[in-house]
Amino acid sequence: MINRILAVFFLIALSVPSAFAELPDFTKLIADNSSAVVKIKTVEKVPERRRQEIPQGDVPDIFRDLFGQRNSPQRRPAAMGSGFIISSDGFILTNNHVIGNAHEISIRLSDRRDYKGTVVGVDPRSDLALLKIDATDLPTVTFAGPDNLKVGEWVVAIGSPFGLDFSASAGIVSAIGRSIPTARGEDYVPFIQSDVAINPGNSGGPLFNLQGEVIGINSQIYTRSGGSIGLSFAIPVNVALEVVAQLKDKGYVDRGWLGVYIQDVDKNLAESLGLKKSSGALIAQVEPGSAADKAGMMAGDVVIKFNGQPIDQASDLPHAVGLIAPGKKVPAVVVRKGKERKLNVTVGARPGENRQAAGSDTGDVLGLVVEKLTDEMRNKGRLPGGVIVSKVYADSPAVEAGLQAGDVIVQVGYRTISDLSDYNEVLEEIPHGTPVALRFFRRGRSVFRTIEVN
Repeated sequence: MINRILAVFFLIALSVPSAFAELPDFTKLIADNSSAVVKIKTVEKVPERRRQEIPQGDVPDIFRDLFGQRNSPQRRPAAMGSGFIISSDGFILTNNHVIGNAHEISIRLSDRRDYKGTVVGVDPRSDLALLKIDATDLPTVTFAGPDNLKVGEWVVAIGSPFGLDFSASAGIVSAIGRSIPTARGEDYVPFIQSDVAINPGNSGGPLFNLQGEVIGINSQIYTRSGGSIGLSFAIPVNVALEVVAQLKDKGYVDRGWLGVYIQDVDKNLAESLGLKKSSGALIAQVEPGSAADKAGMMAGDVVIKFNGQPIDQASDLPHAVGLIAPGKKVPAVVVRKGKERKLNVTVGARPGENRQAAGSDTGDVLGLVVEKLTDEMRNKGRLPGGVIVSKVYADSPAVEAGLQAGDVIVQVGYRTISDLSDYNEVLEEIPHGTPVALRFFRRGRSVFRTIEVN
């Protein structure tokens, strides 16, 4: 009996080293890449009365932005996050919510050098921002190929959780293509889910594979406590590279748009529509005059492939369309009355896209560019009148008031805004240093805010 017990312990002892030998060694990966990761600290201009109203990003409440905000009695609260250098001449990628409405951006490198950061451009819909520092010969990261990621592989995050500089954590990829709609109902990012320990301050930092290549940008966590519970989400590299290219070129992002309302296909719908399985994006409605309408798409069609990419569920379609530049013609496959049909779609540009570019132009006194409200817009939204916001500039009263492109302004102070003439007259009379009531419509809902011109 004793001999059997000894034999079992002997076998266990032999198996333990081999099991540990299979675990990856992250030391070289971290040593080679930490120097390209940066710590970002910002100071925001926020009026005292709005301190509790600082936006936390366009995500559901349970998905907390990953930057640590320090409350203080001062008017300019500080926030922290992470980022990483993507070119030796000083371009840095991070999350849009890290820099928010920052008035000052400080970038610290791993060798303790500090630089002032400037904003090249931002894309709120993907939660990405491109910054620049005045430096050369900087260490950089390498990006992974877009199709190399697999569920179960090891990944490493480097960042500054809770302000603890250049910390590393490891885990595995839990899922790919996770859909997390924003508060505005938009869903353009197929997130990478992992169980890497991500905490406030990691936001904007890189997620590496074992080859030391960046596969994603850490953006969100699922939490009930404010800390990591093993559910973190990163923006995939293919989304980031497309956004970076456009931000470098023009300071804003043009995103593809079809003009359809879609839903998932359940078992009963699949049977009634002649599908072999419950997959695809069912078109519930097509906007008149949209790209989908011009391509011949109809309500009841089920999109099963777009630009060569399979559409397994409804959320896959905006992921695929959003990466395509407006004006490009791509193939699509739909199922209509049980038969597959091939269509050619010239992708459109999203109406009211927020083209918030860096530059000296600041728009009007509110930091806006507004346009005439067309009869079609007025009738569709059942609006009495107003002007539609086409552009919002950074560090402006409009940003502090929470205005977005696509909002329809119908009242400023006690003055009703029926058209551009009314709006321009109000701007000439608007007081400085005094909060003014502002009413606008967003997706059919009336919203009141205050706006102050300093």
